[in-house]
Amino acid sequence: MPKHRLIVVDPGHFHAALAQKEMYGNVDPAVHVYAPVGPDLVDYLTRIARFNTRTDTPTHWRLEIHAGTDFLGRLVHEKPGDAAIFAGRNDQKIGMIGKAIEAGLHVLSDKPMIIRRSDLPALEAVLATAAKQRLVVLDMMGGRAEITRSLTRELHDDPEIFGEQLAGTPAEPAVAMTSVHHLMKIVSGVPNPRPPWYFDIRQQGDALADIGTHLVDRVHTTLFPGDALDWRRDIAIGALKRWPTMMDLAQFRQVTGEMDWPEYLGEAVAGGTLAYQCNVNLGYAVRGIHVGLDMVWDWLEPVGGGDIHTETWRGGRARIELRHGPDEGWKPQLYVVPLADIRTALERRIAALAASYDGLRVEQRGGEWRIVIPDALRIGHDAHFRELTKGFLAQIEAPGALPPETHANLLAKYFVTTAAEAACSAGGSPA
Repeated sequence: MPKHRLIVVDPGHFHAALAQKEMYGNVDPAVHVYAPVGPDLVDYLTRIARFNTRTDTPTHWRLEIHAGTDFLGRLVHEKPGDAAIFAGRNDQKIGMIGKAIEAGLHVLSDKPMIIRRSDLPALEAVLATAAKQRLVVLDMMGGRAEITRSLTRELHDDPEIFGEQLAGTPAEPAVAMTSVHHLMKIVSGVPNPRPPWYFDIRQQGDALADIGTHLVDRVHTTLFPGDALDWRRDIAIGALKRWPTMMDLAQFRQVTGEMDWPEYLGEAVAGGTLAYQCNVNLGYAVRGIHVGLDMVWDWLEPVGGGDIHTETWRGGRARIELRHGPDEGWKPQLYVVPLADIRTALERRIAALAASYDGLRVEQRGGEWRIVIPDALRIGHDAHFRELTKGFLAQIEAPGALPPETHANLLAKYFVTTAAEAACSAGGSPA
């Protein structure tokens, strides 16, 4: 079978490079890169060079660079591959994806694909065109391979353990998630720079538009696995709040390498400080189940730690809780808090799962149960990109096997993640 030929378009985010951290047997080592000349391209090239020259299992990518102002026009005209990876400015992404689809390319897009509610029709049109041409369009949901997510779905789907999913209320959601990410962090062993446009929410989006893609994806695929959600009928947006993370110029210089504030940040900069309007708290309901999401960008990763994600799922027989932080050794740990006698059912279920997840076991801690997950089952952030890229390539080779609910659920997800932007565009400020 001929090998796939990758095209990387405007790699403004390091996720583009992470998709190439390893080689794939069904991908040609020659990769064509179409991008404007600038620091984003230089950063991408530096990362690939680092992968190619590392001591342990180096890659051997050969990059053919097509740089210039009309990079997108050249891509459509030349089309030197069959699959395109997008990881650039979020406000421009859907237009470029549309051009790639029209040119007959499969697309793997970094999230988010859109950050404005007004772009939802454009996404819908792209997906319709892709379906007609039997092209694959996916966004980078690497977290789907994360072990606690897989185990949460298994436990949630077991009525003898979890019972029925409760509906909750806006004041006490039946599903609650918090996610804290950090602007200054270490990726693949080195400090991770961010482009200056990252701090303009009109170009990058807020935390709901960005981090929220993963949270909403987890909510919907856990509550309604295999179902196609209709964003017009199944989802009701509730209370919203958005607030800033404050950054001074020294911090901005450290994370971007820029010496001064760019003009496009405008009134967000006052008194030498940037009010980065990124943090969002959202309440919404999906098919009557109330969900609460809290998404925050802090400045610096804690020593020995990293991004933090917590979850609570409320069922009739138990709560499933994902805890993450210093008390858990900075590893996400899964707990089951019983509301009924679930011991036998839980022990039986974990024993059955251990056949697929070697070393998995359960231990009682006071009045609750902890799912003990061996480190070998925790593949890590960067490895998730290997798995999602392999999955994307597999879908290209069998496009008819794309789950039928995929496009509907992409639209439902992005309807939710653009909620704060939509509220502001309507003339208000979420508060």
